[in-house]
Amino acid sequence: MYKLIGNLKTRTLRPLWMLNELQLPFSHVSAAPASAEAKAVNPSGKVPILIDGDAVLTDSTAILHYLADKHGKLTFPAGTVDRARQDGFTQMILDELDGALWTAARHSFVLPEDMRIAEIKPSLKWEFARSLARLSEQLGDNPFLMGDRMTVPDIILVHCLGWAINAGFPVDDARLLAYNSRLRERTAFKASVAA
Repeated sequence: MYKLIGNLKTRTLRPLWMLNELQLPFSHVSAAPASAEAKAVNPSGKVPILIDGDAVLTDSTAILHYLADKHGKLTFPAGTVDRARQDGFTQMILDELDGALWTAARHSFVLPEDMRIAEIKPSLKWEFARSLARLSEQLGDNPFLMGDRMTVPDIILVHCLGWAINAGFPVDDARLLAYNSRLRERTAFKASVAA
């Protein structure tokens, strides 16, 4: 059985949602970053952490890919054109959305006060909005980024959309708002946020 460590205020929601989508048995320890529970298995204290037997895996995206590949669900097979397209969505979301959100968070409350630059936030919001517009075009009328099939980047995007809304980033695209609402209605997502 898998063991997932991390609280829902972090990227831990991503692998928690995937575990629920895959209907896998797991235990969940809601631990904050840098907590004793997190540092006991990951010296950096970063979460999420997935324990599978003797293996300790870190980084939400690495965990998502591991679970998807291991169980053959929520992904296309490695070495296929569809997997390359899927990975393209994943990297774009991480680079252009997650990266902007994390930089804003660092300059809001993570970095020491004398290292924060509040003036960076408007440019991050502008870049975020520009990237969202491109993603909306690529989504089109499809239910998921990859068409009719939910995959890893959908989990990351929905997490980023929620993060953005909470952080006051512009999310006003009707297509992406409907997509976000639709995926948040999934049974596995609801079970994850109720954890």
